[in-house]
Parts: sequence; structure tokens; C-alpha cells
Amino acid sequence: MPDDTAFMTLTTHATAQRPLLGLTVLVVEDSRFASEAVRLLCIRSGARIRRADSLTAARRHLRVYRPSVVVVDLGLPDGSGVDLITEVARDGKSVRPVIIATSGADGDGLAEAAIAAGADEFLPKPIASVCAFQQTILKHLPEDMHPNGPRLLNHEVVVPDPIALNEDLSHLDDLLGSGLDALPYVAPFLQGLARLTSDEKLAEVSRKLTQALTLGVGRREAIQATRDLIQQRLKVRELV
Repeated sequence: MPDDTAFMTLTTHATAQRPLLGLTVLVVEDSRFASEAVRLLCIRSGARIRRADSLTAARRHLRVYRPSVVVVDLGLPDGSGVDLITEVARDGKSVRPVIIATSGADGDGLAEAAIAAGADEFLPKPIASVCAFQQTILKHLPEDMHPNGPRLLNHEVVVPDPIALNEDLSHLDDLLGSGLDALPYVAPFLQGLARLTSDEKLAEVSRKLTQALTLGVGRREAIQATRDLIQQRLKVRELV
């Protein structure tokens, strides 16, 4: 039977070099590229990682085990990450995981909604700094779970594998070409991906896609421009 203690994975002591050693992080993220970034951050910090790409998958994970930290993207294919944050924060357990909300989408009130639901912290994407990742989690852990003595801060910035980026771009292109009303899901996903990759052209088409979604006009043109750019990016990466 699963243990209800959130920090049940702490079988070893954190060290100055690996300050999150012994923790298990559940990342709930539909972007493979963003998920890969968190995986690298966990490796650098000593933490184990589990992944879920939807609310349904995350709930299935949480029924089986209790992670020490939950990193939740607010825009997921089957609903809002805010709902999952509410569930995790109010599940009645005596000790709950550290909850970190994240998003790369534009929009006022995202951080406020996540904190109101019970998140301990909101981190806008991209999450790439090892130091920021470690400090954010340690800030919300009990003092006796911190590494002893001075700790040298790791200022490394992780760079995910471009194969994961290609998977995200291919997925978005398939959705935009499916004929389904995928814009409410694709537009914020693309915003976050543009920030993660510092791709200005991708950011520009994502803004136009969001504008078309909001105003309800120019959708066909915005979708075609987005698909053209995505396919250009994929062809360039195939040649590398």
C-alpha cells in the first residue's frame, strides 16, 4: 500500500552539491521540451522525477504514490492545472508536497489563481536555471531537510534535447491540421514554447494565433502562417 507521507522518498540526506537528493518530483506537463528541462534540473539537483502529460495521468500517479514536489503546468490537454493544484492542496493529508505552478502563456491572473488554489510558488516559463529551481523548492521544505553547511550555488542553465522540441512542434502541427477546434489549446502551448526556445518568430505567430482566437476573425490565415513556420523549423532541424 502507498504511504501517505509526502516525503516518504527521503532515504538519504541532501548534500551541498545535490540539495534535493532523496526527493521525488512529479512534473505535470504536456510539452516534452519543458518536461525535459525539468528532468535535467532534477538530475543536476539529485532529485528523482516522474512525469504526467495530463490531469488524468497525474491523478493516476497520485493514487499510487506521494511525491515530494509537484510541478504543474496550468494549461493541460484535458483541463486546467489549477484544478489539480486544488486537489493536491486540499486532499486532507497531514503533510503535502511542495506545489509549484508554471505557465508560459500570456494572461493576467495566472499566478494569482494558482496561489489561491494552494500552490506554494508560481514560476513563469522558461524554468531553466538550476539555482532558481533549487532555491524555490528548498524555500518551502522544512529546515531539517536542507543540506548542512554552506552550499555553492549552481548557476547553470539547462538546454533540453532538440528532439523533444521537434516532438512538440510536430504535435502542434498535427493539431492545427486536424480540422478540430484546437486553437484554445494550441495558442497558449505555442506561447510557452516560444518563450522556452527564445524564438521571436514563433512568438510572433503565437501572438497572431491568440489574437485570432480572441477576436474570432482571421483564424484560417493565422493557422496557416503558424503551420508554415512550424514546418520550416522542422525542416531546418532535419538538416542539422
